[in-house]
Amino acid sequence: MERTFSRLMNKLETKGAADILKYASVPGVIPLSAGSPSQEAFPTKELAEIAAAVFREEAVTALQYNPTEGYPPLRAFLPGWLKEKYGVGGQGDALVLTSGAQQVMHLAAACLVDEGDTVLCEDPSFVGSINAFRATGANVVGIPMEDDGIDTDALEQALETQPRVRLLYTIPNFQNPTGITMSLEKRRKVYELARRHGVTVLEDNPYGDLRYEGEDLPAIKTFDTEGVVIYAGSFSKVIAPGLRVGYALADKALAEMMGQIKLCDDVHTAALSQMLCYRYLTQYDFEAHLGELRRLYAQRCAFAKKCFAKHLAPYGVTCAPAQGGLFLWLTLPHSIPMKDFCTAAVRDHQVAVVPGTTFTVDPDSPIQGFRVNFSAPSYEALEEGFVRLEACLRTFF
Repeated sequence: MERTFSRLMNKLETKGAADILKYASVPGVIPLSAGSPSQEAFPTKELAEIAAAVFREEAVTALQYNPTEGYPPLRAFLPGWLKEKYGVGGQGDALVLTSGAQQVMHLAAACLVDEGDTVLCEDPSFVGSINAFRATGANVVGIPMEDDGIDTDALEQALETQPRVRLLYTIPNFQNPTGITMSLEKRRKVYELARRHGVTVLEDNPYGDLRYEGEDLPAIKTFDTEGVVIYAGSFSKVIAPGLRVGYALADKALAEMMGQIKLCDDVHTAALSQMLCYRYLTQYDFEAHLGELRRLYAQRCAFAKKCFAKHLAPYGVTCAPAQGGLFLWLTLPHSIPMKDFCTAAVRDHQVAVVPGTTFTVDPDSPIQGFRVNFSAPSYEALEEGFVRLEACLRTFF
């Protein structure tokens, strides 16, 4: 049978990500390409206790359909928790629980973006979000990154010249893939530009709790007095990604519309997962858990930077400033073709990294960077991975 596939399938950039997963799973390959938390980070004992209690006390609730907007106790708890912890949200906002923060991107785009509209995003940026925007038929336009976040001059120019801009997507804290944190000055500028041009900001904050250096900065949402910002959060990096519990905080009218789209998507996020998150947040010492995560990842990050300095920096490779998160963004000298290097690394030296073009709006971008994950591999794998990257690098000289 011959099938005609939708035009959408030609717009999604999935091959690069699929190839990475394929190569990373080959026996003997060291996967520095992961985006996963460390298996040491999961509170397995506590979640096992909670699951047993849930099935003793609320089994029917865990197994039955639940409200689309979220498990009511968690949905009632989170707004106050978010306000106290991050200073986000107000009387005009409402919360929607989602199947991971990735679903927030889809719901926001489905509510706000028509085919031919423009979505602005940092370039490079998270490929899953870029694909969610492309799925609406949007014109996705990348805005260059600087060491302190998005280039606000280029952003302003795009807002003034691009047709029908509906959405601006940003990851202000330890951006994926670059690890860069947006400065306070730029956060204020981004909000003011979006407000002035009537554009919704989608602020994605999956890594904000994983800061190892420097001081916390206020979310863009904290400046929001007019319902301009959608704040997306997730428990994937701080409890467990397999639970698939994320959330969107947005003005009530938009949150209601996002709930309507979600009803069509998946009816509701898994009730058991939401119940596990709710009880963990309310019955255990979550702040102590975050402290352990920061300690764990700070040590891994420092070790990865040490390996970088020893094995790659002498060859002219540079590392973007990273004060938290799960990734290092490394940039090759211009004399070395980035795609060729990443291909040779996995093919000839059995170490997988993510080529920068995976994260760019234009797959033919001349970007020289590639992403390394330090959270998932063991210390031994990290060190050996950098040794292999050095061996690959030497072949280009």
